[in-house]
Amino acid sequence: MSTSTSIPDRYKLIFYVPLEHLEQCKEAVFAVGAGCFPGGKYSKCCFQTQGQGQFLPSDGANPAIGAVGQLEQVEEMKVEVMCVGRSVMLDAVRELIKAHPYEEVAYEVYRMEDV
Repeated sequence: MSTSTSIPDRYKLIFYVPLEHLEQCKEAVFAVGAGCFPGGKYSKCCFQTQGQGQFLPSDGANPAIGAVGQLEQVEEMKVEVMCVGRSVMLDAVRELIKAHPYEEVAYEVYRMEDV
């Protein structure tokens, strides 16, 4: 099927962040264009759900929260944000990693289908 209007690639970036760092991480990805819908009518769009994350830092870890060898449970927000264009997605991931407090940032990226 051929269309006269090319639809840019869209990606879904999903990340988990402690509540006290939520706004700084969202603003970091928004600043590079994540969360904008094509056409520019809406920006800073995301969906967020609160939940509890857990992790066990092993030897060699430098945890921002908790201590090596101790199971940690943290109230976190799951944030889902659309990125229009591969470069926006790559920039958003880069900026998320810079802004996030964790040594290992939990995030996922999915390419969205046009249906």
